[in-house]
Amino acid sequence: MPALIFDCDGVLADTERDGHRPAFNQTFAEVGLPVRWSEEEYGEKLKIGGGKERMGSLLTDEFVRQNGLPLDAEGQKEMLADWHRRKTGRYKAIVRAGRLPARSGIARIVTEAMDAGWSLAVASTSAEESVRAVLKHAVGTTVAGRFAVFAGDAVTAKKPDPAIYQLALRKLAISPPEAIVIEDSRNGLLAAVAAGLRCVVTVSGYTMDEDMHEAVLVVTSLGDAGEPARVLANRGAATPDEQITLADLDACRTQPLLQKEAV
Repeated sequence: MPALIFDCDGVLADTERDGHRPAFNQTFAEVGLPVRWSEEEYGEKLKIGGGKERMGSLLTDEFVRQNGLPLDAEGQKEMLADWHRRKTGRYKAIVRAGRLPARSGIARIVTEAMDAGWSLAVASTSAEESVRAVLKHAVGTTVAGRFAVFAGDAVTAKKPDPAIYQLALRKLAISPPEAIVIEDSRNGLLAAVAAGLRCVVTVSGYTMDEDMHEAVLVVTSLGDAGEPARVLANRGAATPDEQITLADLDACRTQPLLQKEAV
């Protein structure tokens, strides 16, 4: 049975700029750190997979000394875990407040996939609590219960490492040709391709200019009535119009896997 596997942030909802970034900044204020990531600075931090890892990028020797932070590795690990728990709580509050609407076409394509008997999953290196909050907001609690969720510290290596997608394949008991992935970033695309998966990219606010040449299909969104999708690149047999259909995704799923071009 085919499987449709979504990334979370930037795919189910455009969460980074107005969700994760303010949650990080609110947490930094709460714990007394002189850090507030601007939209541009956070765009650079997104090159680092995982929230704890982004926070951990602050811990230079100078920053640690100036702010009286733990000097030992175990103390820093416990501190980062505490910061991340605080940040996750603040992020979930933003999601519950309805400030991060689902991206165009998500609910529609999920309904199409369920009606066709496809398996549904999310594979994300964000915290599982955060992923489930976004998923429920995007598709509703009942439909969210139909998804397998692979997230957070289920794997130690974050995207672009393929570990989260390899885990999803094992747990779903499927081979790569049986699945299609929807991602929004180059890191996510590289993770999917490294796991042998075909990938459709719906670019998001921070990823519009990233290189996505390994993707079978690159679009502005999945599209809905009144919110048409625009095709940015099509390297497969799909024939997308203003709404990306399950038939389009199925055509992408059966494409030969594109490898990185020589430079």
